[in-house]
Amino acid sequence: MDDTNFAWAHIGRAAFPEAVKRTVLQFYPDPLEALHADLSALSGQSRADCATGPTLASRCDPRMVAQDTQWLDQAQRSVVGLTDPLFPSLLGEISCPPTVLYCEGDSALLREPALAIVGSRNPTPVGAELAHAFAMELSASGIVVVSGLALGIDSAAHRGALKASGPTIAVCATGLDTVYPRTHQRLARQVTATGLTLSEFPPGTGVRRHHFPQRNRIISGLSLGTLVVEAAGGSGSLITAGFAADQGREVFAVPGSVHSPLSRGPHQLIRDGACLVESVQQILQALPLPQKALEPAQCAEKPPSWYSTALTAIDFAPTSVDLIAKRSGLTISDLCAMLIRMELAGLVRSCRGGFIRLN
Repeated sequence: MDDTNFAWAHIGRAAFPEAVKRTVLQFYPDPLEALHADLSALSGQSRADCATGPTLASRCDPRMVAQDTQWLDQAQRSVVGLTDPLFPSLLGEISCPPTVLYCEGDSALLREPALAIVGSRNPTPVGAELAHAFAMELSASGIVVVSGLALGIDSAAHRGALKASGPTIAVCATGLDTVYPRTHQRLARQVTATGLTLSEFPPGTGVRRHHFPQRNRIISGLSLGTLVVEAAGGSGSLITAGFAADQGREVFAVPGSVHSPLSRGPHQLIRDGACLVESVQQILQALPLPQKALEPAQCAEKPPSWYSTALTAIDFAPTSVDLIAKRSGLTISDLCAMLIRMELAGLVRSCRGGFIRLN
C-alpha cells in the first residue's frame, strides 16, 4: 500500500464530521498534507486557544487504521479520496460527497459513464426480467450499470450486466468485508471480478438502517441518470430517484400495470416529471453520451417466423398454457413443444401461472 492510500485510510478514520474533512481538503488537496494540517488555523482559533494543534491524524484510532491497512494489503483494494484524480467527477458535484470511497475491483470504472438501476426488493417476474434485459443492453452499449447489491431489481441489474460481459458497480451500505444480504456473497465476488464494489464505510462496518439512504445518494451521484423498475409507494428506490432529481440527473421510470402496487412508485415519478421509458434507446438518447453508445446493441436475434403465432398469444405478464392455446388455436401438444424451444431461445420464460413473453 502506497503513502497516498495510507493517508486516505487515516482520513477515513479521523473522528471528525465529514464536513470538517471536506473543508480541510479544500485547503489541502494533497491527503498527506491534509492529514497533518493544523485545524485550529482553519477554524480561526489562535494557537494559544488550541495549544495541542489538532489535526486529522490526531483523531485516528491506530487499531482501526491497522485493520484498514490489513484489508488494503490485498490485491485490487484501494481507497479513493475526494481530491484524488480517480474520484468520480459526478459524485464530487453532489451536495455532501463522501470523503473517501473504499474500493475492491477495477476503480478505473469510476470515470466511465454509468446509469443506476434500482427498484423493488420483491419484484414480479416481469419486473426482474425487465431490469435484467435493460442492464444487458445498457452494458452492451458501454454503459456501467450501478446498483446496490440488494435483493430483487438490484441483483437482476447486476446479473444482466454480467450476462453481457460488461462491468457493473455495486454500492454497499456496509464495509466491504461484509456482504449484505448474505445470500449475495457469490454475486459480490462476480461483480468484483469484472467490475467494482465500493462503500464510503470502512471495513468492519456492519448493517445499520440509516446507512442505506446514505448509500442511495452515492448510487445516484455516480450516475448520469437513475432508472426505476417497479417500486411500491415509500420504497427506498424513490429515495434514490429523489436524490437523482436533486443532483440534477435524469430520472427514468418503467410503467406497469395500473393494478400492481409495484407500479405506484414509477407512475408517481412519471407524474412528477420522470421520463417514461420502454426501451434502452430512449435512455441512451436522453443522456450526454458518445455516439458509439447511441448505436443499438445487438443483444438478441430476431425471432424465427414460425414462433410468431404462439409468441403473439403470450403477454408480458404470466399467461397460462390454456389461454395461449385458446388465443393461438394451437393444440396443447404442439404448443408445449414450441414453448420449450422458445424458452431455450430466450423468447419466453416459464413462471408460476404459465409463461412470460420476453421479446
